[in-house]
Amino acid sequence: MWTLAGARARFSEVIDRAQAHPQVITRHGQPSAVLVSAEEWARRTARKGTLADFLLASPLRQDPMDIERVRDRPRDIEL
Repeated sequence: MWTLAGARARFSEVIDRAQAHPQVITRHGQPSAVLVSAEEWARRTARKGTLADFLLASPLRQDPMDIERVRDRPRDIEL
């Protein structure tokens, strides 16, 4: 864990350490940012299939959905 001032002063070391493990940078004592290696970032943000694949794999796909249309009259809106 690094303070913002410490990370700024030793930025090269922060980057070197981020190659092995994520580095947390704090501001005013609270975690503010995490520095990870480019390889780790690519691994975590890689797309894992398409939206269609995600929807087809949904467990909700097996349950029938009873959707009823509301037949109420529209609300009166004063313009």
